[in-house]
Amino acid sequence: MLLLDNVTGEANIGSLFRLADAFGIEKIIFGGSRPNLNSNRLTRTARNTHKLVDFEFYEKSSEAIDTYRNMGYKSIGLEITSTSRPIHEISEKKLGETLLVAGNERHGISAEVLESIDELFHIEMFGENSSMNVAQSVGIALYEITKVFNKFDKK
Repeated sequence: MLLLDNVTGEANIGSLFRLADAFGIEKIIFGGSRPNLNSNRLTRTARNTHKLVDFEFYEKSSEAIDTYRNMGYKSIGLEITSTSRPIHEISEKKLGETLLVAGNERHGISAEVLESIDELFHIEMFGENSSMNVAQSVGIALYEITKVFNKFDKK
């Protein structure tokens, strides 16, 4: 599952639908900001994947985390913080039913939601900039998570 905490960019949302489809994500959960699925920019970028990937909306992202935690999901946040670890350090022990949480394009994951997340990871960056586009970062995270699942499946 993929939880988007107040992600609003229509091109980003379209890209995230495509990524969700590519990586076999069951559902995208929109928290806080309801997407405009009739937006030309979103539909062009999504290339019809917004019709293939299931989605739902929660007024508060933290409520979505609580709901999915009660169903056995562990939340993994994608945010650079003082306690986050590099995403490549994620291991099969950390996974299972996973809810990957990504945040708003400008502000990242909100403070309230950060407090609700089970574990935080970040993408190591080696340039001068300290942030990355939300769709790009989710793609990298899904790739790293998929590598762990693929190792686990091959054992």
